[in-house]
Amino acid sequence: MNYIFYFLIVISIIAGAINGKLGDVVNAILTGAELSVKVAFSLIGIMAFWLGIMKIAEKCGLVEIIAKLLKPISKRLFNELPEDSPAIADVAMSFSANALGLANAATPIGIKAMKEMQKENIDKSSASNSMCTFLAMSTAGFQLIPATVIAILIGIGYKNPTEIIAPTLLVTTIAFISAIIVAKIFQRFWSAQTAAMPDNTENGGQE
Repeated sequence: MNYIFYFLIVISIIAGAINGKLGDVVNAILTGAELSVKVAFSLIGIMAFWLGIMKIAEKCGLVEIIAKLLKPISKRLFNELPEDSPAIADVAMSFSANALGLANAATPIGIKAMKEMQKENIDKSSASNSMCTFLAMSTAGFQLIPATVIAILIGIGYKNPTEIIAPTLLVTTIAFISAIIVAKIFQRFWSAQTAAMPDNTENGGQE
């Protein structure tokens, strides 16, 4: 990724020099750097607030309550995991963090959930169906409140940053449901292929 950004910057400078716009390119770089600092500082407050809320929810047992509420759904989505698996609580917490638009907070929680799932994984050399489903759900990133995006819009001086909530909810809901459906479809297909592989190998050996 660093090489891509470096390439884009170099190309921009060269193109600006060729077209006699090098001064504009330099001004754009300086203005963008200044804006990025302002946006970063505007994110500190809202991120600290929501991360604090998540920590309080974890300490007071709210995460366990959410996990219990999501238990009927999680049993169907992650039927490979035992009902008392700690991964279920981690999945619930990760889902809550994503729903609040806290992708940075959801990342370490998601990694912890993956580690717990790996403990329950029979084949340690490949991801289990539960791990693949959770990855698809996390990538889709269902969001009720896109807190990070709202903070960025506030940072750049957008007049009505909350109007992003409705379209974000619609898009992420569709993406979230689609990710689960596709994961389950591939899960059945891949399971069938995996089940057929030993038979094919055995038949090949007999030949």
